[in-house]
Amino acid sequence: MKHSTHVETPDVILIGSGIMSANLGAMLKRLDPKISIQVYEVTDELAQEASHGWNNAGTGHAGICEISYTPNRGPDGEVDVSHAIQIFEQFEQSFQFWSYAVAEGMIDNPGDFINPVPHISFVHGQEQVDFLKSRHAGMSAHHFFNEMEYSTDRDKIASWAPLLLDQREQIPIAATKMDGGTDVTFGTIARKLLGWLEQQEGCGIASGHRVVDIEKENGRWNVSAKDLATGKVRRNTAKFVFIGAGGGSLRLLQKSGIEEGKGIGGFPIGGQWLVCDNPEIVEQHRAKVYGQALEAAPTMAVPHLDTRMLDGKRSLLFGPFASWTTKFLHKKGSWTDLPGTIRSHNLLTLLKIGATNIPLVRYLVQQGTQSMQDRMDVLHVFHPGAKVEDWKLIDGGIRVQAIKKTDGEAGIVHYGTEVITNPEKSISALLGASPGASVSVNIVLEVVKNCFSHILDTDEGRAKMKAMIPTYDLDLKDAQHADFFKQAHAQARQTLQLD
Repeated sequence: MKHSTHVETPDVILIGSGIMSANLGAMLKRLDPKISIQVYEVTDELAQEASHGWNNAGTGHAGICEISYTPNRGPDGEVDVSHAIQIFEQFEQSFQFWSYAVAEGMIDNPGDFINPVPHISFVHGQEQVDFLKSRHAGMSAHHFFNEMEYSTDRDKIASWAPLLLDQREQIPIAATKMDGGTDVTFGTIARKLLGWLEQQEGCGIASGHRVVDIEKENGRWNVSAKDLATGKVRRNTAKFVFIGAGGGSLRLLQKSGIEEGKGIGGFPIGGQWLVCDNPEIVEQHRAKVYGQALEAAPTMAVPHLDTRMLDGKRSLLFGPFASWTTKFLHKKGSWTDLPGTIRSHNLLTLLKIGATNIPLVRYLVQQGTQSMQDRMDVLHVFHPGAKVEDWKLIDGGIRVQAIKKTDGEAGIVHYGTEVITNPEKSISALLGASPGASVSVNIVLEVVKNCFSHILDTDEGRAKMKAMIPTYDLDLKDAQHADFFKQAHAQARQTLQLD
């Protein structure tokens, strides 16, 4: 459904209709009902790019099963679990905010967008078994993960996820499991929140509009948006602009001309999934199972075998497999996207990335040339008994990895989320990938703290934020807040109908 509501000279313009813009728009409107907001989206329907159900794994990334968040051992030889603890705390803010939105009637039917699915980490080989044992010891000692189970017993692991043991050879294996994990359809949350926002006074959404220019004039941002159906270019101005356009953010950041955008490049990586809809097989697997990253693969390419709930139907998903592309957007991208963002200020950084990340380049070439049988061979690491006739290959969206200058002239690839904000705090742009959608509320909360501090500096503003995210001003990692965390978490689970 195309949206065509327009607000002239709003306080805020949001570019992109994905989960980031939706969370930010809803949060700002609840904090200040008088604020006016205009959303521009290039596709006719909302949240069709990175937030779309099949364009991401739908894992509620809480650090539970993602081994890539705990890759290193500390000075004591044990696995360092600090990053997983941090990710859990960030996801908890999303969890609480979405619960608030349901409780307040902003969105309905939580089962449309979030469902309980156990999260499992699975490894094979004695070295990895020892690694997972250390990881479990560190994580289960923290109050976030004290319900996590660990086992090397084949029968028990088979009871958790039968497909893992189907025709598996006799080698050492181990797994951890937590029943508190979730499967999330981020696009559905975004559409529900934006549907509520569009009904509020002073808020509009214009889909089928591509933002073609952004420039600063007299303390406000002029935003030019082209109606793709008519070719008409509409000009609007706002005090604050948020560029949450997924892969399209980099080009728009460059158009803004802010110094903070200089030197930043983007590297697109396409994704593909193997999908199984065979009811007999789907019924046997009700979990999200993550393994170790493949050699030279980015964190977004850690293989996993997942239960998915989309449009009321249960499916199995395995992947992702990377693919080479120069497009920055899946539906509305162009092969000119990558070359179109090359500038004199980021060319050297991009060239150095290519020269210093040969294993990544080799990995992308290998991924792009593999056969269906090659992909099945990777699937057999998780599901040894998988048959090719039960699986099909689908495209799974595009992620643009942010590349920036750090430590002088050294360029590195950032497998995370970058928020770029100018000193005047009048424009912010979101770049990056996993675990972005899951921790989207934490990300936009930081934008609010940074760019709308005048709202949170008041007693009323703090009280409103506390209602939306009861733990937002607490260090939940600290054991002294363990009881309050458990109480707030339990309440959110009940409201989201996850028990």
